[in-house]
Amino acid sequence: MDKRDYYEVLGVSKSASKDEIKKAYRKLSKKYHPDINKEPDADEKFKEVKEAYEVLSDDQKKAHYDQFGHTDPNQGFGGGGFEGFGGFEDIFSSFFGGGGSRRRDPNAPRQGADLQYTMTLSFEDAVFGKETEIEIPREETCETCNGSGAKPGTKPETCGHCHGSGQLNVEQNTPFGKIVNRRVCHQCNGTGKQIKHKCSTCGGAGKVKKRKKIQVKIPAGIDDGQQLRVSGQGEPGVNGGPPGDLYVVFQVRSHEFFERDGDDVYCEMPITFVQAALGDEVEVPTLYGKVKLKVPAGTQTGTKFRLKDKGIQNVRGYGKGDQHIIVRIITPTKLTEKQKQLLHDFAEVSGQVPQGEQEESFFAKVKRAFKGE
Repeated sequence: MDKRDYYEVLGVSKSASKDEIKKAYRKLSKKYHPDINKEPDADEKFKEVKEAYEVLSDDQKKAHYDQFGHTDPNQGFGGGGFEGFGGFEDIFSSFFGGGGSRRRDPNAPRQGADLQYTMTLSFEDAVFGKETEIEIPREETCETCNGSGAKPGTKPETCGHCHGSGQLNVEQNTPFGKIVNRRVCHQCNGTGKQIKHKCSTCGGAGKVKKRKKIQVKIPAGIDDGQQLRVSGQGEPGVNGGPPGDLYVVFQVRSHEFFERDGDDVYCEMPITFVQAALGDEVEVPTLYGKVKLKVPAGTQTGTKFRLKDKGIQNVRGYGKGDQHIIVRIITPTKLTEKQKQLLHDFAEVSGQVPQGEQEESFFAKVKRAFKGE
């Protein structure tokens, strides 16, 4: 199945700014987050939105995508050489017996593979950070054979097929004559060793699958989509090489009241018509508890107030963001007769024409216009 255009996925144009791309991503990631949206395809859509944002939010990746789209410009003859032949060195090797081919020593120490773990956090845990324990499946060195793969009391022996070299010379008739081609030994997979008496615990692999418990310290201010590297907690190394790393990727749940934008926090605060007209001092919730906010007389709906340093701690330690309060004036839906009369009196004192009179005046003007008065 072909991938959809990243701009189409986020619903933005190619000329969209970074802020527009970010806003579109935040909106769609909340809509399709698996913890919120229980539709069968929500998880796939969430991953699609995340992948599109990771590309379009990065200037270098975006420029590359704008030029080449989903096509890899390094495929074929353009950048990767002779695709299908394994590169120039393999061609040289096939005709001249491997003299120009550089093969990695199969017995050399190699770093283990990296692992990835996805962790879902509450909004509060992402803001303040915490220390927690996770359990991951990974390979561990077999304790029975200490990683040798051989039965205790025995050890791997020199491969009798390649005599320990890990490679075999294969003769091949070509138009140029008889060519000797060097191949990896299929008996020992290039290690030069064979295990005749395999360890009963790991079956000769030298590794076993286990579930490992790891303590993870989540820094305050971590955001949705960011990751944390836990050094040395990946798969074990090969031939004495160092282990890989563990990457913990975070998915942050939405909050019912606060909305995050970078290190800043936004929230809506409902106030009454009387509070907006006359002014008042109201209590406002923040991430750090309630604070007093002075609402001046004549405040309009949509007015923004800023609470400095009441936002989120920057994950890299660059200070805190701010909290922004957006005022929403609540119009009462159920009024007593006395309240209605008071509002009517207020309208008359303010010189405001009641709605019925406005409509009568409007239609009277239309009538006069058609009569030519």
